[in-house]
Amino acid sequence: MIKRILIANRGEIALRIIRACKELNICSLAIFSDADINSLHIKYADEAYRIGGNYPSESYLKIDEIVELAKKVGADAIHPGYGFLSENPKFAEKCEKEGIIFIGPKSTTLEKTGNKLECKITLEKAGIPTLKGHKGEIKSLEDLYKVSEEIGFPILIKSVYGGGGRGLRIVRNKEELREAFLSSQLEAKEAFGRGEVYLEKYLEGARHIEIQILRDIYGNSIHLGERDCSIQRRYQKIIEMAPSPILNDELRKKVGSYALKAAEVIDYTNAGTVEFLLDKNFNFYFIEINARLQVEHPITEMVTGVDLVKEQIKIAQGEKLDLKQEDIKIRGFSIECRINAEDPLNDLMPSVGTVKYYLPPSGIGVRVDSALYSGYNIPIYYDSLIAKLITWGRDFEEARGRMVNALKDYQIEGVSTNIPLLLTILNNERFIKQDFTVNFIEEEKILEKTKMIEANKKREMEEVAAIVASLNLKVKKKKEYSTIKNLQVKSLSKGRFIDGL
Repeated sequence: MIKRILIANRGEIALRIIRACKELNICSLAIFSDADINSLHIKYADEAYRIGGNYPSESYLKIDEIVELAKKVGADAIHPGYGFLSENPKFAEKCEKEGIIFIGPKSTTLEKTGNKLECKITLEKAGIPTLKGHKGEIKSLEDLYKVSEEIGFPILIKSVYGGGGRGLRIVRNKEELREAFLSSQLEAKEAFGRGEVYLEKYLEGARHIEIQILRDIYGNSIHLGERDCSIQRRYQKIIEMAPSPILNDELRKKVGSYALKAAEVIDYTNAGTVEFLLDKNFNFYFIEINARLQVEHPITEMVTGVDLVKEQIKIAQGEKLDLKQEDIKIRGFSIECRINAEDPLNDLMPSVGTVKYYLPPSGIGVRVDSALYSGYNIPIYYDSLIAKLITWGRDFEEARGRMVNALKDYQIEGVSTNIPLLLTILNNERFIKQDFTVNFIEEEKILEKTKMIEANKKREMEEVAAIVASLNLKVKKKKEYSTIKNLQVKSLSKGRFIDGL
């Protein structure tokens, strides 16, 4: 049984894991960088240890130092959270060699899922539908032009390794190919240390559907329904929801079976997400497997009642799944908004600085996962995600309405956030009608509309301020006039007249 877990992460996800540890009576061990010395996760953990400097390369990405620390402080297991080393096969392998439980898939599985192209080919052979594409890396411009003609435009250039939209390029004609190919390689090389790319057909008007799975070391597996992650900007998810408004039980069962088959084929263990695109004719196409806990896992917890972090820990310590597929019931609807420290009036540039005042929303069906507090200084070294706001309702509209009110109630002063952008999306007519695809933000010009709305608000506030100032001036003049008249009356009553009044 696991007694001590070292959490190789920071911020809200570290706090989330700490809470799960407390419920399971497991000692939580936090690590922190110099920039995170005042972070909440090190205050709530049972123990906390400095791991290095400000930058991730100096702290949260130091494999050898983290594993050595885990051994030194007697950790039975390491939970990587998401991001950083969560999908790094070398990290998992190092844990395995040192006899430390890695709370996630095996290192060999991470090798398979980390190579997006090989994973796609493997699952395609197993009968899982994939997008039309080339089954090899593009190594030259000659290959690029030849393969693109075979696939047909538009095409997508993708990084073989990594994810998060890095290295992705949509190409609609031959003239764009060379520049897109070279920039894709460069970005992939900078982000993942490897520049290999491949091509596949770009699917117009698709929705992004992902399936949450759990699989133990004995081969027992379940899925917990889907999440719709179609609201994206530059391939970065902004709003997620569960279940998808567009899927019925038949489609849910179909895509769920694909996900479970994928888990079996690659011998997956622990929690993971199998991602698909859904076309206009309701055909699913496998994209990739995210071999870790997802940022958006709370919405699945909200509609199923299953604590995914606790299930991760139980599976990691060798327990059998005590849930069967028939136990999973989808109840109601949940939406998650990612609150980012970004300025929507400046093309969502990162915003850093001190949070001068912080008050999160509350109420029925409202959950906030965050590590913010008044006085907290948001560092420049990490991702801009500062909170996750989650709502639940009996249906889509109730969840949406609660989210709108919660966003309006959310008070974060001192830094800019993307809350105005989120409100623009949630109040958009197409969104309300649940009519959206991965191109929604661009098609609806959401960023431009947000700037316009905020500019109008600012103008209205300035007009109100001008009116108030004018009224105050009039009141002030009236008071001054009254004072003067009183002085005149008093002076005359005493037989004196003050010159100039």
